[in-house]
Amino acid sequence: MHFKSALSAVVITVALATLLSGCEQEAAAPAAPPPEVGVVTLKAESFTLTTELPGRTTAFRVAEVRPQVNGIILKRLFTEGAEVKAGQQLYQIDAALYEATLKSAQASLQSSKSLADRYKLLVDEQAVSRQEYDEAQAKRLQAEATLQGAQINVRYTKVLAPIAGRIGRSAVTEGALVSNGQAQALAVIQQLDPIYVDVTQSSAQLLKLRRELENGQLSTVGENAVKVKLILEDGSEYAEQGTLEFSEVSVDQSTGSVTLRAVFPNPEQHLLPGMFVHAQLPSAVNSAAILAPQQGVTHNLKGQPTALVVNQEDKVELRELKANRTVGSQWLIEAGLNPGDRLIIQGLQFVKPGVTVKATPIKTAPDGSVPAVTASTAGKGE
Repeated sequence: MHFKSALSAVVITVALATLLSGCEQEAAAPAAPPPEVGVVTLKAESFTLTTELPGRTTAFRVAEVRPQVNGIILKRLFTEGAEVKAGQQLYQIDAALYEATLKSAQASLQSSKSLADRYKLLVDEQAVSRQEYDEAQAKRLQAEATLQGAQINVRYTKVLAPIAGRIGRSAVTEGALVSNGQAQALAVIQQLDPIYVDVTQSSAQLLKLRRELENGQLSTVGENAVKVKLILEDGSEYAEQGTLEFSEVSVDQSTGSVTLRAVFPNPEQHLLPGMFVHAQLPSAVNSAAILAPQQGVTHNLKGQPTALVVNQEDKVELRELKANRTVGSQWLIEAGLNPGDRLIIQGLQFVKPGVTVKATPIKTAPDGSVPAVTASTAGKGE
């Protein structure tokens, strides 16, 4: 019994010694350094707000070619889909009947003119009455008008292009009977350079913009700054810049929107009527805008944008943001961030609100983009 008690005392003494030794070693170990994060110090800057609106392209001019006399189409003198010039002949209508009428009108004019000239000599000698002379002059004027009408009809048998542009398909072929005033156009010509872009903006957006301008939050852009950029259907940017022409003075009751029209150069005719596009229009200037890199903005479970910032005590704070639009690689912040805030853009996955961190400044590019995450700034401190 005495032996067992002594052995148990020895074991307990050794265990206590080992435990105390481990505690001393653990107390002596240095504390882990705070995690390192990359931050960007935000600043206020002047920024021109742009509005991206959907729209469609529209031909600058459209001319529907229709006959002005009745007759049979003898020839089609253009290539479908080709460029035509103003005054270029497109169709030839059978002119035989109109040429015969023209010759008859010429003969009638010659006869009436000879009679009027003869009566002019006789009226002075009182060989004919003044009334007969006046009637002869009136017949001559009527004959001249008839001749002029016959000449116009002969000219109208040559159907000419009213404007220059690209002509579409022909609605008639040789041998077709056409008539003056018919509803169907023979062909349609569209001028594509320049070209219109009609976009729509909701009246609610206009009201919000005007309210911000009246409150002094924004200032108007200069008259010379109303340049419009165009984004094509494939997401690429159109090479030419356009100018804003006008906006409607009334709201469409069916859509609640206002139509804006811009005109774009189209020398290569890459833009065709009816294409769906997006136009970017400058709307106002924010002289104290906050632009935050997209790497530093996340969304919570409710879908609300949030960000982590480092405060004056080097602790992480969670901010709820109001950000409705992106500008390139940045978010335009309406509320939640202020000039001078240190926004965490690298190492977000290793920190949470309330944690003390080591903030390392990250240099951004002129467009606001940030370099790729590196091992020295993305991980925990060693």
